[in-house]
Amino acid sequence: MPGPTRSIWPNGDQTSVLLTAAKGGDDQAVNRLLEKHRGPVRRLVELRLDRKVQQRVDVSDVVQDVMVEASGRLDKYLQEPAMAFHLWLRQIAWDRIIDTYRRHRVSAKRNMDREQSMSVPAGQDQSTLELAGRLCDPALTPSAAATQRELTRSVETAITQLNDQDREVILMRHYEHLSNLEIAEALSLNPPAASMRYLRAVRRLRQLLEVTADQAGSGGR
Repeated sequence: MPGPTRSIWPNGDQTSVLLTAAKGGDDQAVNRLLEKHRGPVRRLVELRLDRKVQQRVDVSDVVQDVMVEASGRLDKYLQEPAMAFHLWLRQIAWDRIIDTYRRHRVSAKRNMDREQSMSVPAGQDQSTLELAGRLCDPALTPSAAATQRELTRSVETAITQLNDQDREVILMRHYEHLSNLEIAEALSLNPPAASMRYLRAVRRLRQLLEVTADQAGSGGR
């Protein structure tokens, strides 16, 4: 299986230097800070904005809206940084994702499959395979039972069957690659509660995969 994937967000030490300079009035530092995070914000929007909405909305427009809002609110953040910068920026992006979903979802006559603002991380093979390696029995690994594409599809399908809380923490941990402490801060939980939520989600995801495997085995007989 592939090795662990690094967080989508920039190095925290470099961000801290830019934040200090920005607080001191360095406009160039502000520009570098925001541009440094533009790519990660785009990856977040691509990952989390519903696929059907992405057919109607240009991801670049959503990203630009996020960066404009962040720029306008940055001074207030610098005076009272209640959380890490990337989590603060992530929250702005997340709010924009939800707002975009609500404004551009299909009409009531043709509802989306689920009333959700999160999408399935389709095509994220490395992240999905890493997750599958933690969840699946050896018999389900690509070399023993299926192609990598089939395995990722099984995991992605199982993720969509989780409830909102469980799906959210799985995506945060394995696709955004946030730490347990970062997840706790983003969800306003204490670290033990965040850890328990993650463990519960993993347990439910594993159960869904086991059911899928059993059904596949029964169909093959």
